Amino acid sequence: MKIIVGGVAKAEVAEALRPLLRDDDTVVVGTDMDAAVQLKSGQADYYLGTCHTGAGASLGVLVGFLGSDKTHTFGRTVPSNQAVQEAVDAGNVAFGFALDQVQDVVPLLWAALDAKREG
Repeated sequence: MKIIVGGVAKAEVAEALRPLLRDDDTVVVGTDMDAAVQLKSGQADYYLGTCHTGAGASLGVLVGFLGSDKTHTFGRTVPSNQAVQEAVDAGNVAFGFALDQVQDVVPLLWAALDAKREG
C-alpha cells in the first residue's frame, strides 16, 4: 500500500505512520497535487492531509480532483473507531484532519485501512 501524506503536519503524520506499516507498505511525504495525480492514476492508494482545521486546506485540491465522494474530513474532532470505519467503508481515499490530532487519528485510520485490504 502506498500512502501520500501532505499538509502542515506532513512530517509528523509520516513519523506516526511509519512504525505501523507492513514491510511492503510505503509512506511518501508529498503535496496535495502529487497525491491527486497519483490517486487518480492508481499510483497511490491513500492520502492523509493536515491543516489547522482539518477541513479546507487539508483536502481542497483532492476534492476538486477526486470529488467529494472520495474524500473525508474529520475536522477538529478525534473521531470514534466507528466514524473512521464508516469513512473508510464509504470508499474514501483522501482523509483530512487537524494537525493537533495526528497522534490520535493516524493509528485509528491506519487500523481501518490495513483491515480493509484483509476484507
